[in-house]
Amino acid sequence: MSSSDNKPCDDLKTLWPELVGLTIKEAKAKINAERPDLEVVVLPVGTIILAVIVPNRVILWVDTVAEVPMIG
Repeated sequence: MSSSDNKPCDDLKTLWPELVGLTIKEAKAKINAERPDLEVVVLPVGTIILAVIVPNRVILWVDTVAEVPMIG
């Protein structure tokens, strides 16, 4: 397996570098389309999570505000 290959030996994708810069909705849709067996979780950067590997979880780390926050 080359270092640029995003698939382990069983040929299932485990990394999605091409999703950087997409919306959360687009990123979740792409991951779910390629790996419907995974749960996609969206968390703000800096969120503390347990140091436990969950083999069926992908975390989308979000660090920007995309639209002006407003009441309503």
